[in-house]
This record gives sequence, C-alpha cells and structure tokens, in this order.
Amino acid sequence: MTDYELTLIVRSIERLSRAARPLRWVGSSRKDYQEFPSKVQDSFGFELFLAQTGQHPPSAKPLKGLGGGIVELIDDFDGDTFRAVYTVRLESAVYVLHAFKKKSKQGIKTPRSDIELIKRRLRDAEADHADPRKRESKK
Repeated sequence: MTDYELTLIVRSIERLSRAARPLRWVGSSRKDYQEFPSKVQDSFGFELFLAQTGQHPPSAKPLKGLGGGIVELIDDFDGDTFRAVYTVRLESAVYVLHAFKKKSKQGIKTPRSDIELIKRRLRDAEADHADPRKRESKK
C-alpha cells in the first residue's frame, strides 16, 4: 500500500459520517477475489472500503444495463484485467456480486455470461437483504 493510499484511508476514516456497512460476498465472489494478485486485492479492498463508508471509489463506474447502484471496479495488472462488481442498492450492506479476470481480449464489454451471473447474484443479494433473520445469523 502506498503512502497516498494510506493517507486516503486515514482521511476517509476521519470523514465517516456513518458507520461502515458490512461487506457481504455472494456466491463464489470471495473465493474468486482471493485468487487475484495481492496488488489487485489491495486496490479493490481499499475501494470496497470506500464504498462501505458511502464514498465513491476512484475506479468505480456504473455497470450499464442493470440499473442504478451496480458498480464495477477495474484494475489492470501484468497484462490482465480484473473486475469486481458490487451493489450499493441495499441499505443493509455492500454486496460483492462477482469477481473475475476478464478473458476476452476483444473490447471492454463485460461478457454476457458474466452479466447473467451478476443478475442471478443480485437476486440472491436482494433475497438476503429482505430476510433479516439471514443477516442476523451471518454476524
């Protein structure tokens, strides 16, 4: 972690207007994320922290075609492109819906199979959010 990133973290903590929302992982997103290079995990980890605290991560961009509140993080490392998709639509938590290494070398568009997986996992996150008993048992 660079001094700049550390400074941003300290400033972010000082400016917290509310407690950080918990981070919830849907499906295999956590396992997939843990397979990323450590540099990518560090970068995305900091950006997810910003999302948890209600701030806008620097590399975050809306994922088109899924409505508001679905956000994609992108990081290039060693010739590969890594992505993490999360939602801030649900008040109870930030849900990480998908983490993957982009395989296609043609264009920047997210592959249809990944979009379909994100849609299914968003439904799972919405179901989790709707059932407070599930959230309590995960604490």
